[in-house]
This record gives sequence, structure tokens and C-alpha cells, in this order.
Amino acid sequence: MAQREQWGSRTGFVLAAVGSAIGLGNIWRFPYMAYENGGGAFLIPYIFALLTAGIPFMILEFGMGHKYRGSAPKVFRRLGSGREFLGWMQVVVALVISIYYVAVIGWTINYTGFALNQAWGSDPKAFFFGDYLGLTGSPFELGGIRWSILGACTLAWGVTWLAITSGVRKGIERACKILIPTLFLLVLVLIARVVTLPGAMTGLDFLFRPDFSKLTDFTVWADAYGQIFFSLSIGFSIMLAYSSYLPKDADINNNAAMTVFINCGFSLLAGVMIFSVLGNMAHATGQAVSDVAGAGVGLAFITIPAAINTMPAPVFVGTLFFLCLTMAGVSSHISIVEAVSSSFIDKFGISRKRTATLVCGFGFLATVIFTTGGGLLILDIVDHFINNLCILGLALAEILLMSWIVGLEDIQKHVNASSDFSVGNAWKLCLKLVTVGVLGYSFVMNVVTDLGKPYGDYATTDLVTLGWSLLPVAFVLSLALNKRQAAYGFAQND
Repeated sequence: MAQREQWGSRTGFVLAAVGSAIGLGNIWRFPYMAYENGGGAFLIPYIFALLTAGIPFMILEFGMGHKYRGSAPKVFRRLGSGREFLGWMQVVVALVISIYYVAVIGWTINYTGFALNQAWGSDPKAFFFGDYLGLTGSPFELGGIRWSILGACTLAWGVTWLAITSGVRKGIERACKILIPTLFLLVLVLIARVVTLPGAMTGLDFLFRPDFSKLTDFTVWADAYGQIFFSLSIGFSIMLAYSSYLPKDADINNNAAMTVFINCGFSLLAGVMIFSVLGNMAHATGQAVSDVAGAGVGLAFITIPAAINTMPAPVFVGTLFFLCLTMAGVSSHISIVEAVSSSFIDKFGISRKRTATLVCGFGFLATVIFTTGGGLLILDIVDHFINNLCILGLALAEILLMSWIVGLEDIQKHVNASSDFSVGNAWKLCLKLVTVGVLGYSFVMNVVTDLGKPYGDYATTDLVTLGWSLLPVAFVLSLALNKRQAAYGFAQND
């Protein structure tokens, strides 16, 4: 077999891993989570979760990918031939994410252009749902294709295809060396502008004012762990693939810690940026910050445009903001598609260019459904169940397998052999008890909640077809891929 490609430098790997971890959710999810869960006090459970789950899990995944030198299916196969299907389940979930995630990137690309003349007008909500998305009444009422969205998605898939086909060093690493420093620079420039706006300090006070009474609420701690898991790209094949390209003498533990700290640092910067803008909007409109604060796509495509309308230099702020969203989205999308592509390359020995073309071509065709009038509704259901059922469930299965069945000793010896600092019994306890406990609790509560009340008041048939079916479908597909005999590749070389 050909020698596995490697990252060109440690900096290149860390930037690629950070690029994967930093996504759209860092910008629109973390600030709202902090605001809702005690402001500055939320940083206490957040940092505790970072130390007891985020870094330990990242070290585990980096160690697994580095030790077994492969994509997720290859890694799990080397842990036992009957376990390859778990890797394929992660890959199937990653493929689904790549298909709908790119639709949101398409929106950010379009809105970067809209920011040049505030094309969303005086009513960003009506523009987003009506003029732009052409939102229909139900998920299966598709309406027509929104051609501007399809065009932007085509561009995003093209950039991803170019990065993947160019290889790990010349494509992904080079792209992330441009995207991630530029993203941080744009955010810092934007922060320098918005913190000087009238009302900005009021917004930051709302974000960081500590409410220590929240620390006695267990759900706040669960939310902190949930934010860590969702924002680090762990548990669904990406970090296993990326770490498999590390040199044999790579410092696993330091790389993992740096990736987690940089990602979480970016989340804090995003919080400063978002709530400075919201504070200015509240000042300009005479509302309270609590009345204008929000999360999700509504924050990015409705609240922020409305805030930009009230600002001096709206073109500057708006263009930079949506450029930031686009760069964060593209770097994450590249990592997701690489995780999928590397799995098929490992299994079937197909060339990188052909594999990337097939994966991106299939993904592009499937993305078309998310560019229709019903696209947002389909995306809303799929994303909810992917995050709350599939990713959490697969991360829980992985950590249970590694910590309670396979054992952590081999990975511990492997990562310590080449790292500046070693992990010991505390690392194993964090994974076996803390991570398993929190993931298990979150997964069960999510299932109970969704069974008790239909998500988003959608029809049951919509939720079953687009949501509840995802995990069993991923299981069936993973079994089929697991049993498929490759002409060459790891199925016959382990």
C-alpha cells in the first residue's frame, strides 16, 4: 500500500483541526448558551467541561487516529473486525451533515453580497423567510429551487472539492493556513469596531454578568458539556481522519490541548462580537438586550442584519461578519468531506480525486433539496436529530467502547510516548465516568424530550421520515459498507 500522506507541519495540522472545530455554531450558539446559563458564571462549568471532557476526548481521538493510521472505519476495524460498522455509522452521519451544512454556507455567501447594500431592507425577517428562502408551509411542500442559494452552494462545494482533491498537504492544509488566520483577523477587526459603538458595553454586561445561582442547576452543567461536544467535531469521524495524517513522532497531547483551547477562545471572541452588536441594536431601538438576543439561524440572518441597519458603517460591519461566517463554515465543511472521502479511499483504494469527485458530486445533488422553498424546514428537522440523536449517540457508543470494553491503556501509552506532558489515571477517570455520564444523561434526556413533545410542532410523519429514521438508516448503510469486500484496501490488509 502507498505510504499515508502527512501534514506538512504541526501548525498546518493544528489550524486544520481548529478549522474543523470552529464552525457556524461557535458564532451563533455559544454566545446565546452563555447568556441563557448564567453569563460570566457559565464560564465555570464551561471551562470545567473543557478540562474534564473536551481535552480528554480530543486526546483519545487524536491517539486513536494516530495509532491506527486510518479513517474511522479503519480505526474501529483494527479494534475488532465486528466494530468497523461503528466507524461507517459516523461516516454516514458526517455525509448527511456535509449535505445540509453547505446550504447554510450558501446563505452566508449570499448575505456577504447582500451586506454591500443592505439588500435585506428594513424587515430582515420578511426578507429572509419570504423573498430569499421562499419558505413553504411544510417540509414536503418543496416549492421551487432558489437559484441564488443553489449557485452559492455550487461555489462552496467547488471550493471543498478543490481542497480535497489537492490532498492533505497541498489542499486542506494550505486552505486552512489561509482561512483560519484570516478568520481570526476579521473577527478581531470587527470586535475593534463594534465594541466602540454606543450600547456595546451594555451588551457585554448582559453576556458576562455572572449569575452564580445558575451553578446549582444541573442543566446548566449539561449545557456546558453539550456545547463542548458540539463545537469540537469529536465523535463523528473527523478528528480520527485528521490525526491519522500526523507524523509518527507528533505530540498528541499538546496538539489536542491547543486545538481545544483555540476553539474555545474563538467562541469567547464570537460572544464579544455578537453581544456588542446586540447591545448597540438595543441602544438604537430603545429595547432591552434580552429582547433582541437570540440563537441559531435567526440570530445570523435576521437579528444581526436588523442590528447592522442601525449602525454607522453598515457595509463594513455586515460584509466582515458574513465573511467570517463563510470562512468558518467552509473550513468545517472541508474537514467533514475529508472524513467521508478518506474512509472510502481506505476501504476501496480508489484514487483521492475520483473519490472526492464522487462524494462531492453526490453531496451536491442531495444539497439541491435544501435550496428549495421547503429546504429550511427539512434542514431544521434533520439538524435537530443529527445533533441530539446521532452525534451524541455515536459519541456515547465510541466512548463506552474505548473506556469500558477495549480499555484506554494502549492509547494512553501511545500518546504519552511522544508528548511533552503525559496523561494518567485522571484522564481515564474523566473519560470513563465524567464523559460517559454526561453524554449518557444528555442522550437519554434528548430522546425522552423528543418522544414527549414533537420537535417544532412538526407532523409526526415529517419527524419520523426526516428525523427518527436517521439513526436506523445509518445503521443499515453502515452494515452494508462493513460487509462490502474491497478489491484492495484495509479490509484485506489488516
